[in-house]
Parts: sequence; C-alpha cells; structure tokens
Amino acid sequence: MITFLNFYNLAVRAVYKELYVRALWGSKGCKAQVEEEKNTGGMKLSDKEMESRAVRIMVCEEELLFNKHINEQQEHLALRNVNRRLAAVLSQAVAYWENTVVDRIFSGIQPTGTPHLGNYLGAIQNWVNLQEKCSSVLYSIMDMHSLTVPKEPAVLRQNILDTTAAILACGIDPKKCFLFRQSLVPEHAELAWILGCLTNVPRLLRLPQWKMKRASQNSEGTVGLLTYPVLQAADILLYKSTRVPVGEDQVLHLELAQDIAQHFNKKYGEFFPVPKAILSHRLGGEEESDGTNGMFAKKREELGKDEALHLCCTTKKIKSLRDPSVKMSKSDPQKLATVSIADSPDEIVLKFRKAVTDFTSEVTYDPAARPGVSNLVSIHAAVTGLSIKEVLHQATGLDTAHYKMVVAESVIQKFTPIRNEIKKLQEDKSHLIKVLEDGAEKAKELAAPIYQEIRRLVGFQ
Repeated sequence: MITFLNFYNLAVRAVYKELYVRALWGSKGCKAQVEEEKNTGGMKLSDKEMESRAVRIMVCEEELLFNKHINEQQEHLALRNVNRRLAAVLSQAVAYWENTVVDRIFSGIQPTGTPHLGNYLGAIQNWVNLQEKCSSVLYSIMDMHSLTVPKEPAVLRQNILDTTAAILACGIDPKKCFLFRQSLVPEHAELAWILGCLTNVPRLLRLPQWKMKRASQNSEGTVGLLTYPVLQAADILLYKSTRVPVGEDQVLHLELAQDIAQHFNKKYGEFFPVPKAILSHRLGGEEESDGTNGMFAKKREELGKDEALHLCCTTKKIKSLRDPSVKMSKSDPQKLATVSIADSPDEIVLKFRKAVTDFTSEVTYDPAARPGVSNLVSIHAAVTGLSIKEVLHQATGLDTAHYKMVVAESVIQKFTPIRNEIKKLQEDKSHLIKVLEDGAEKAKELAAPIYQEIRRLVGFQ
C-alpha cells in the first residue's frame, strides 16, 4: 500500500522544490511562526514568499491530520481522504507557481586564484551587498568557463580553492546565498546544449568577446570559446534567475541570454523569466535594465563625467597601474600593474608608488585627459565608499606623489583583515571543499525540477 511518505515524496516535494524555500519545513511550521520570524528579522520574505509558506503549512496540517487517522485498520481510508484534500492543496500550489516569478540573482566568477583589486571592487563587493537584499542568490565558481583558457589541472584545482577562500574572506556568507562550483551541477552543460540548438552561429561570431579573446590566444578559436555565451545563458536560466549583475563587457552576452529565453518561450511556451541587468552607480541605489546598450549610454550621459556610471561586476573599471588605457588584469605581464587583495602592505605601497600618472601635480578627475590620476581617484573612492567629489576635496593641496601614498594606505586598511582571513581559510582545504559541495547540493535541488520541466517541454520525456 502507498504510504503517506511515498505520496509526499512523489507529489509534494516536486512542487516544493519548484516553489523553492531553502529548508524543508516540518510539521511544526505554522503561520504565526512565519510571521514572527519575518518580523524579528529571522527571514527575508516577500508577500509572495509568505503565500508559498502558507501553502506549505496547509500540507503540514494535512500531515498532522493524516497521523491522527493512521492505524492498521484505517490506513487505506485515511490515505483516500488525505489524497483528496492534498490534491486540492497541490493544485493551489501549482496555480500559485504558474503565476509567480521568484526574485532570484545569479552571478559567477572564474577561478583565477586570489582576486585582484578590480575583481573585488567590480564584482565581489557588490555580491556581498546583494546577498543582503535578496532572499534567493546564487554565486558560482565558473570552472567550466575557465577551460576556454588552457590550464594545468593542478593549477585549476588550486585556483578554485584560492578563489573560494577569497570570496568567503570578503564577506560572502553561504547561509545567505548558494556558493557552488559550476561543474558540480551537470545540468548547466546539458541545458547549454539545448539552448545552443536555438542559437545561430553568426550571432556568436559577431560578439566582440569572441573576436578579442581569439586574437589574444593567437588561434582560430575553439568551440568552447565560441559557445561560451550560450553556457552563460544556461547558467542564468537554469535557475530561472530574474536579475544578473553584469559588466559593460558582458552586456551583449546578457542580451543573448534574454533573446534565447524569449526564443525558448516562443517555441515551447512561457517558461523562463527574461533576466534583467543590475546596474549601480555612485549616486547610490540600484537600477535595472533590459540590458540594451542604449540604457548604459543614457545613464552615462545623465550622471556626467564626475559621477560616471558604475556597473556591477567588471565595470567599476579599475585600470592597470602601469597602463591606465587597459583594465587591471592578472594576465598583465607587468607585475606592478595589478594589485592582489592578498598583497602585503609593502607590495601595495610599491605598486602605487610606481603607478603611471602624468606631469601635472594637481589631483583631478578626467578619465579622458588624465587616465592615470583618474584611476587612482576611482580606486580611492571605491575602497573608502566616498564619492568622486569627496575624494577630490580630501586631495586638495596634495601633489600626485603624496596622493599615491594616500590611496595606498586606504587600500591597505581595506584589505588587511581580508588578507588575514584568506590565509586562515586557505589552511583548511576540507572546509572550502565542503562549502562548495554543500552549495552544489542546494543548487541541484533548485535546478532539478526546473530542468525536468525543460526536458518535458522539449520532448525528452
């Protein structure tokens, strides 16, 4: 005979996972408890999430009712009664889900080892802020993407751990988000194949990133490099993500993900929410856009030169200290060009002392005419949380040589506790591995019912 547990596992859990609440509720859940936890800050729940909790509570009540009825003689009668009433609850849950889009943020970072200053200010700092503002956040270590640049396996393994340690040290909390390794969730690659079958090759060939990276590798390019943006789309859509922190150099890739989502919806029926870009700027707050280039250009014009638009991820454009015409990068052959967040104070001072500026001693902000000094001003503002105008006011009367040391000291103060925490975390590899594995299990639970429905929609089952 089918027991309640069998029925619960087969029917209810599938709906629960689709509704997505991080921890399965037991029979002690109640509306009063939900409201109390919300009011005391124990949960960050929207009205829609409160409704989904209510659905869960209704099923818990059915379980309690079932337990009251259970005995050896009456199990079949109780089951029939519960089936009838539980079916009504499930239909409400399904109807709720069909008309609900969960606010969900997804972002990722390639495992290149300990991040540099640009990685932190452009991406990780925003990640820390976003995990406090949204109840469903996923951050991924993109080890599959990293294979587009050849690496030795041992180097990749160590880079994954170093990147994880740095992210945790910077303030990412696995209790507030899902932090996981991309390759531990195979549905990413499987969905990428499905989406790739909806994407035409000329569109991929026109993307600037394909042309630039192929040229930098001095090769004809690989299939992986060409289809990199399709895998990015799969990363986002696998979890029905609604918002994506995006860099200016990734805008076209987000637009591709949006187009793929719309193409899928047109072909198979409305399923994927079309993800929006998260934009942030120095005036405070955040804005969303559909990712079109016009939005970015418009905002730059509105905010003006001194309050230039800054975007989440790679677009708080921190430039190389040795060549301010290019962004800061780990691959820069000049060792003094890039500041790692794990650099010692002496290393930081040396790199800023050698930073390229110009022959004008006054500290001003003009990225076009004075890119070197303007880069220092941007870094100073970003690590202190001050505006460009406030930083310039503090620099009044300083020449660029003295100002370099002011910026260096600000960077040292910002990253000393982070550097110490990185060293501590790197000593416990088993902890880092467990964090990524636990996050992957949660990500799999979230992705599984979504991907199962995708399989059904395309005809695999």
